[in-house]
Amino acid sequence: MFKPIPVAIGLRYLRAKRRNGFISFISLASIAGIALGVTALITTLAVMSGFQREIRDRMLQMAAHATVSAYGEPLTDWQTAVNQAVADKRVAGAAPYIEKEALLSGARNQPAMVRGVVPDQEGKVSVLADKMVQGKLDSLAPGSFNIVLGKELALWLGVGIGDSVVMTTTDFRSTPLGAVPQLKRFTVSGIFEAGYNDFDKGLAVANMHDMQRLLRMGDGVTGVRLRLHDMDQAWDVARDLAVSLGGPFRVSDWTSENANMFRALKMEKTIMAILLSLIIAMGAFNLVSSQVMLVTDKQADIAILRTLGLTPRGVMQVFVVQGTLIGVIGTVIGVIGGIVLTLNLEHILKAIEAVLGVQLLPEDVYYITGLPTDLQSSDVMIIAAVALVMAFLATIYPAWRAARTAPAEALRYE
Repeated sequence: MFKPIPVAIGLRYLRAKRRNGFISFISLASIAGIALGVTALITTLAVMSGFQREIRDRMLQMAAHATVSAYGEPLTDWQTAVNQAVADKRVAGAAPYIEKEALLSGARNQPAMVRGVVPDQEGKVSVLADKMVQGKLDSLAPGSFNIVLGKELALWLGVGIGDSVVMTTTDFRSTPLGAVPQLKRFTVSGIFEAGYNDFDKGLAVANMHDMQRLLRMGDGVTGVRLRLHDMDQAWDVARDLAVSLGGPFRVSDWTSENANMFRALKMEKTIMAILLSLIIAMGAFNLVSSQVMLVTDKQADIAILRTLGLTPRGVMQVFVVQGTLIGVIGTVIGVIGGIVLTLNLEHILKAIEAVLGVQLLPEDVYYITGLPTDLQSSDVMIIAAVALVMAFLATIYPAWRAARTAPAEALRYE
């Protein structure tokens, strides 16, 4: 892109010792500013991506990748739906479920989502059995009217293993005294901890057959939950299953059910990236200052080059090359520093906690142990590209100013 002479002169200006040491200091400050901004941006986005991955993984451990539910009426032929789902090679597992909002009453009252499941089939779509901290999921035998609660939900209700909770649903039944809500006493047989507050405080699990009896659904269920080999195909797989079954069905996947949360996390990551990009911009402004001072310092050199036949475009290319190389050096140092810092962030956090004697991320507050990171190559490439573009733009004005130098005026006082 550049002629050999401008490139050679630009490289020499980058290596040569300048008479004005302050210019060299500003150039080093430019490199340091760009490197610091790139490092901070890579590390911050890796941490935010790590938190997003942690939230998503914990959520999907308990939630299905996709659901196909009947529209308006219970799904009675759910066995056929499960068989057709399992026949799809994209599906790792399928299980029926019933889901109903209810008010649970123990020492206190708390609304929650009650999910009716078949214990021996639940492992096909979630890891609920592995999250049990008290009791076992197998205790949800048909007809036992046992119930398993999230840890936070049990604490709020003030109940433990063996205690009773009263479930009140929004369905009403007719009696001689009028319409009364459905009430049923369940026995707490287990407590789970998913590490995700929406489940730990808002989910209770009972046997599917007990929920069918309570809600008078007969053999019907709310729908079928699916777990896939590739969760990004959730919507397509659920839609194909609904089409093959025929009739009106409601299709949902993990992205639509939690769209607001993922949208908020994405917006937060974008805003943070924009704010931290200002650090790179500060380095670019320093680069403008150093290049302007360099052009002023090299007025005589520019005049001599012009008299030797170098065109204004060639002069401009000299300083574009020199300034862009400063941006490249800062970006490379920043990328290396960001990757190294991200990969060792867990050890650095532990060292800081050991020195200060405090726990920066308490497990009981953040539901995590350590600091999750997810270093994505796409983020690194975008950050590097932004830094290089900023550095290149920062060289345009000083280089244009150098190209306008008049040789006679520059050599008048030499």
